[in-house]
Amino acid sequence: MSAIDTVRLALPQEAVDIARIQRRAWTDGGVLSAAAGEVSADEATRAWHEAIVKPPLAHLRVLVAIGQPGVVGFAVTGPSGDPDREPTDGYIAEFVVDPKHRGQGHGSRLINAAVDTLRKDGYGVATIWVPSADDGLRQFLNGCGWAPDGAHQRVGVGEDESASVKLLRFHTDISDAG
Repeated sequence: MSAIDTVRLALPQEAVDIARIQRRAWTDGGVLSAAAGEVSADEATRAWHEAIVKPPLAHLRVLVAIGQPGVVGFAVTGPSGDPDREPTDGYIAEFVVDPKHRGQGHGSRLINAAVDTLRKDGYGVATIWVPSADDGLRQFLNGCGWAPDGAHQRVGVGEDESASVKLLRFHTDISDAG
């Protein structure tokens, strides 16, 4: 690991990098390519800028993984909004490593930083929703000590929501005792 391989809070000027990586990940995986076409690059950049400079929740954090070329991934942490979860449950709302930079340790650093951030914000459990077809992410999370908790949902993708993605919820104990 070089000194440049790190994870930190996102800076406002990095919103454009986050939007670019998100779009690439959506279109690379194919599953969310319909959604990528509905949001312009400018709209996505503005939304990410807003999330960084004026987060809608006190505990919402946008983290970036930094590698040799700059931003290579990002994660968003905050409280779980799932009705069956406890107030002490945190959530990783976004977890994306640029497809061009996977397999280089950025994902491990990013998931560890996201968990550390949630723990520092007072959460004892972390959750994340994962597309059921994303075998790579599911295997990665299993290897990091996460497991499905049995919850699943189907969400519409695209304007007419004719396409949908099945999501599985993973969780892990992040309490100091865990």
